[in-house]
Parts: sequence; C-alpha cells; structure tokens
Amino acid sequence: MPARRRAGVARGRGGGAGLRPSRRGHPRLGAARVRAQPDRDGQPAPARTARPRRRDDPLRAGLAEAAERAGARLVAVGASPGPGAGSRVVDTPRYHRMRERFGDLSPGAGLNGMHVHVSVPDPETGVQVLNHLRPWLPILQAATANSPFFDGRDTGYASWRSMLWERWPTVGPTPYLESHEQYETMISDLVASGAMLDEGMLYWYARLSANYPTVEIRMGDVCPTPDDAMLLAALARALVATVLREVRDGRRAPDVPHPLLMAAHWRAAHDGLEGLNIDMATREPRPAWKLMRQLFDYVRPELERHGDLEMTTVLLGRLRAHGSGAARQRSVLAQRGSVDAVVDWLAATTRGAR
Repeated sequence: MPARRRAGVARGRGGGAGLRPSRRGHPRLGAARVRAQPDRDGQPAPARTARPRRRDDPLRAGLAEAAERAGARLVAVGASPGPGAGSRVVDTPRYHRMRERFGDLSPGAGLNGMHVHVSVPDPETGVQVLNHLRPWLPILQAATANSPFFDGRDTGYASWRSMLWERWPTVGPTPYLESHEQYETMISDLVASGAMLDEGMLYWYARLSANYPTVEIRMGDVCPTPDDAMLLAALARALVATVLREVRDGRRAPDVPHPLLMAAHWRAAHDGLEGLNIDMATREPRPAWKLMRQLFDYVRPELERHGDLEMTTVLLGRLRAHGSGAARQRSVLAQRGSVDAVVDWLAATTRGAR
C-alpha cells in the first residue's frame, strides 16, 4: 500500500484516532507507557495497570476497519511475514537525513516493536535502574518473540525483527554506566561519531526517555494481543519498581559481561520462550520458562503492591498454555499449511476475532 495511504490509516481515519505513525509510516501498536509516579521513598506509588482489554478490543478493531477501507490489513507482528515487506520513509526532513546517512538501513523492512515506559524519580537514579535491568531484559525479549516468518519463509528465529533491527549501529544491550554524566557523555560521543543523528537514535534495549521522566524498555516485538501487551507492561513496571528498591538500599547492580548479554539476547531472538536462555547468576543455559518464572517470583511483591498480581498470574498462565506469538504462528502454519494463512490468522487475532 502506498505510504501516503498507510499514514492516513495510522492517523486513525474512521476509528483509529490517537495513534501516530512511526518512523516508517506504520501505526504504533506497541508503545505502552506505564506511569507510576515516585512516592516519598523514591518508589513508584501503587497504581493499578489497566485491566486487560477484551479480545474484541475497540481500539484495534477500529484501526483494523480503517486499514481495510484503505485496502490493507492490520496485523500485530514484529516483521512482515509475507514477501514485499519494504516500506517508505515518513516524509519529514529528519527521516530523509537518516536515509542519506544510513542508506539502505532506512527505511528498512517494516519492523514493529513494543516499548514500555516506567517513571523514575530522576535521571541519576534512572541510570542505576538501567544497570539493574540488564540481566533481566533477555527473558522479557523472549516473551515478546512474535516474528518467526519473513519474506514468505520460516527464518529459524522466534524474533527475526530482532536480527534485522540489530543492523543499526546503536542497537544492543545498555552498557554498564557509573553516572548520568557518563550516560550524557556517551550520547555526545555517539552523535559526534556519526553513528546516530541525535539522542532519539540511541537504540539501546533500555534507555532514559528523551521526552518523559521514564526509563524506556524497548527490545521486544509488538505483541499479538492486548493480553500479551498488558502482561509484559505489568512485568516491566514491577521489575523497575523492584530494582528501584535495590538502588535505594544501596545494592550495586551485577556487572554482567557485555558479550554474555549479547549471547542471551541472541538466544531470546532465536528460541523465544520455547527454548533456552542464559541464567545470569550461573551463566549457564536454562529453559526459558524457568527463567520467566524466576522473573515472576523476583517481582511478585511489586506486582502485589500495584494490584497486578492476580491479572499477571492469569495472563502468564495463558501465555504458558498458548505459547509465544512465534509459537502460535508456527502452530497455525503447521495446521493450515501456508504463510498466507498465518497472515489471515494474525489479522483476525489483531482485530480481536475469537
């Protein structure tokens, strides 16, 4: 579909109001901002995550209807499963500069990620939170894996979007940082190097937001259903709240070796939740679901404090029963025999059809 028409759909013509196009002109289905303002102790004040939307979510259904009127279908997927997945750059000066600087990396292959914002008291604390998050992000990435197919074939990965996204020069695990000053210096150095135009191109898996008083967790595929998105948002908020307590208590974050984190994120992209990942405490491979349970147990007190424990327990059980988005797509392929059928299933699931 032409980029101009696609942007019209993203602006919510006929039912999708409130959604903005991303850099490549696609609707933003994956950004979830979880605002938990700090209380006097520097911890996020309890505030319930919104309840899971019904499967017939009116926001997605309205946007799907707008897409259909424009001759397209809306699918919540990390990367386009079918052939011809190219897209056009949004027509603004900044993105044309990106095209000039980075060549065929931009606009890329129509990739769709999930970002979760969680409030922190101040940037200095935020940097310490980023350090504490590093060991846990691979298993969150595994839970979002939702792009096994690309260009009409099975890539052998649960998240092919992750592999395509890694071509950009600043994509990767957040480095271990001693201070906000070091964080700012690194941004300046990266801009000066030519590896990014501005702070908005800092594509670490977790970073300080340039626009909000938040840390932004941003390594996952867009989730296939609102239930999946709510589960990951609740876990992310509880994780930030948990590590905020550790920062307040003066506990230093483990300095996990960068190559080991790279290996764990590769494993998350390759296996999803259905295989192995690396236990950062023992540095040994373990079943990904055991690490997911370990994360749940670690953040359980904060899930309870925010009123999210019951919801998260139910949604985690559903994820375990149904599998990751990648596993669900492969199951559809095995049953129906074609990637076209997978796209049909994705479109129905995105719309909320039972």
